[in-house]
Amino acid sequence: MDDHELLRLHVAGNPDTFGYLVKRHRDRMWAVAIRTLGEPEEAADALQEAFISAFRRADSFRGDAKVTTWLHRIVVNACLDRIRRRQVRAADPLPEDEDRAAELAGPAEDDPAEIRERRLDVLNALKQINEDQRSALVLVDMEGYSIEEAAAILGCAPGTVKSRCARGRAKLLPLLRHWQTTRGGSADVPAATSSGTAGTE
Repeated sequence: MDDHELLRLHVAGNPDTFGYLVKRHRDRMWAVAIRTLGEPEEAADALQEAFISAFRRADSFRGDAKVTTWLHRIVVNACLDRIRRRQVRAADPLPEDEDRAAELAGPAEDDPAEIRERRLDVLNALKQINEDQRSALVLVDMEGYSIEEAAAILGCAPGTVKSRCARGRAKLLPLLRHWQTTRGGSADVPAATSSGTAGTE
């Protein structure tokens, strides 16, 4: 059964179908939560809150979007709510997470220790930009969603997503420039940080 049918049966009272839906998309939702919040416990709590909310609000799903878009929107909102409620501590250690963070800081290197250090630097840098820009960058640059898909998830216009990505990348650049200047003195903008929508509104 496809996602729409699983959700329809859940609303109709089937006790099992929502569990199937969660199992199908849990890993992708977890990736969004951990990359947005940066802390496993916070991400786990946000994901639990999001799934409970989706379970209870399933009858509000209108069917005019993908079920995954609807779920992503609930997960992102749960993460943003937790960010707004907590005191952000930029110096907190971040978990090692296999994602595109290293790419934001420049081309991959052969030294695994340097790759890990660069990835952690990017995740720390992400914690220093506002939550709207962070959410857009996580969806577009780390999760690989198109601008249009990210806009649907975040509930805003594609132009807003482009603007948030451009401004977020601009803020990340000075925080990550040392990865360029320490490799042969080049101060070029990292490819994944400057490409695409920089300078757009």
